[in-house]
Amino acid sequence: MELQKVILRKVGEAITRFKMIREGDRVAVGFSGGKDSLTLLEALLLLRDRAPINFSVCAFTIDQGKFLKPIEPFREYLTSRGVDWTLRVDGPSVRLITEQPEHGCDVCSRFRRRAVYQIGRELDANVIAFGHTADDFCESFLRNAMFTGRISALPPVTYSSKKDFRLIRPLLYVTEDLTRAFAGETGAPVIPCGCSLKTGTVRRSIRDIFADLEKDYPHLKHTLLSAMGNINPSRLLDLRYLDLDNATDEAESSLLPVLQDEVFTKS
Repeated sequence: MELQKVILRKVGEAITRFKMIREGDRVAVGFSGGKDSLTLLEALLLLRDRAPINFSVCAFTIDQGKFLKPIEPFREYLTSRGVDWTLRVDGPSVRLITEQPEHGCDVCSRFRRRAVYQIGRELDANVIAFGHTADDFCESFLRNAMFTGRISALPPVTYSSKKDFRLIRPLLYVTEDLTRAFAGETGAPVIPCGCSLKTGTVRRSIRDIFADLEKDYPHLKHTLLSAMGNINPSRLLDLRYLDLDNATDEAESSLLPVLQDEVFTKS
């Protein structure tokens, strides 16, 4: 019960801060069968019954031919939870495995996005929720900074290109150790896809970096999330945000206590 309260508080904070869900929304949860999407769905079902606004929740699963076990056992569990669940085998994605077995994640993602929008329209949903966690946000932030030369991460809220769907990530403050524990408590079947076992070199390297640093700094991911919401453009190198004729050192002294308290002090 305590774990549930922690997760609901974090999910509620994300939804409120970024206005993810609004009155009358129909939220379609991308249910992949793993611990993160399971936690997201359960959290939204609980919040639906407690929130001061009215919104509905449904779920969908896109089978791209990569599940390690049959996904059908979820039907009984989701039916018991009163969830309207749509399971769709995506033919083009399945053919992709045969025709282009070495295809990258970007190709698979494009196929999945097309299928997601198609199902979203069929479900009459205007919001699509994804189960990206705090770990995903932090890994995205470091990956972009270290390997693409950009300061960016996953957006908490964005829109489809035609503006017909609001895309949200309510687990942005929830770390994977919490989703792992929560999924274990529910007793629900967890069926990962093969992609979860084939993380690329870059992603694996970043996860190793986090695992090593968090031995001494267990709140590192929370500090990075705070940093993403506390940007000081004048202390970076982007000329679009610099006033080179009127720059001062006023911000430098105010930053030092934050860095010392949140990053360099062991807990």
